[in-house]
Amino acid sequence: MTVQQPKPSRIDWITLLLYYILVIVGLVCIYASVYKETNPNIWDGSQNYGKQLVWIGISSFLGLMILLIDEKFFYAFAYPIFGITIVLLVLVLVAGTTVKGSSSWIEIGSFRIQPAEFAKFGTALALAKFLSGYNVNFEKDRKIQLISAGIIILPMIIILLQNETGSTLVFTSFILVLFREGLPGWILFAGFMLVILAILALLMPPVYIMVGLVFLAIVFLLVVRRTSLLIWITVGVLILSCTMVSSINYVFENVMQVHQRTRINVLLGKQVDIKGAGYNVQQSKIAIGSGGFWGKGFLQGTQNKFRFVPEQSTDFIFCTIGEEYGFFGSFIFVFLYIFLLYRLLMMAERQRQKFNRVYGYSVVCILFFHFVINVGMTLGLMPVIGIPLPFISYGGSALLSFTVLLFIFIRLDANRVNELRGAFD
Repeated sequence: MTVQQPKPSRIDWITLLLYYILVIVGLVCIYASVYKETNPNIWDGSQNYGKQLVWIGISSFLGLMILLIDEKFFYAFAYPIFGITIVLLVLVLVAGTTVKGSSSWIEIGSFRIQPAEFAKFGTALALAKFLSGYNVNFEKDRKIQLISAGIIILPMIIILLQNETGSTLVFTSFILVLFREGLPGWILFAGFMLVILAILALLMPPVYIMVGLVFLAIVFLLVVRRTSLLIWITVGVLILSCTMVSSINYVFENVMQVHQRTRINVLLGKQVDIKGAGYNVQQSKIAIGSGGFWGKGFLQGTQNKFRFVPEQSTDFIFCTIGEEYGFFGSFIFVFLYIFLLYRLLMMAERQRQKFNRVYGYSVVCILFFHFVINVGMTLGLMPVIGIPLPFISYGGSALLSFTVLLFIFIRLDANRVNELRGAFD
């Protein structure tokens, strides 16, 4: 079989340019966040910025290899790749290394890799292949919907067993992919309402919420045209909602760990802990606020210089942008990221093959989730769940996985004009 190489003119160079702009921004921010006058050389391999340079080189080489691979490879080997990532996740449970309370790492010499990061593009490939299969009707076939959910939930369960809550939650972004492929809107709405009920259950006594739910159910049945089926559905939803509300506090107190409960309480304003769980967020907001409109300038951030913000080169790297480049720099950065997401969304919509489209939407949803949650964490708008800012945060596993995730889609998109209808069916 002849390998179809993508013509340079068909590669989306704008997306590729945005990728490298963000990677360079990330390197500059990592340099600023861990800068030491005794180690000013950016090539210093003993420092995080030196290590990140190595990972950028490895990621670029891997990205080039992906662009040279026949695009049909990713369809043909989607399930094996997914299987390998699942095996790696299970291996972590057996021989993983614990880092900061999370047993999600595998040590290889002096390097550590986090299989949970690679499981994201593995799951995206498997989901895309399954949904693009012959005679698959996701919108109407309940069996197809359940299998699709199983593909997403399987890695989530294994990652959750590794005590990696943040990475587990990232997989919930796939529900937006399923919504694009025909998931009923009421399921998405129901999920949103469950989140609202969970938050309310943590803020007020459950009995008040249940009384309110009963009242709303009665009003609903009085307003709409009642049928026996609608009445039973309403009663069923009411029972399920009340059961969930009554069980939230039990899960919160007996299932969640102490640091997770504290973070949620701090976010909801039920607890003030600026020296403990709320310290990172408090210092992050100080750093961002102190940047003003134009920022303090490169390497001039006092929060950076004196290491007031923990994890500043990883989870809280956005506060480096806010302090050194101010509101203006933060706005430019957010604009670039939103433009990348918009670009990827347009690329996903122009795909002729369903496999490409589903995978493209998976890329968009994963990056969107990471971006919103990470930036929201630094601003105190989201709970601190410890997920990186793609292409920006320090970390080899994250950069490699996000690069593979993105470049596979760039490769698929580059060959869209050669695709024949049914080639992947």
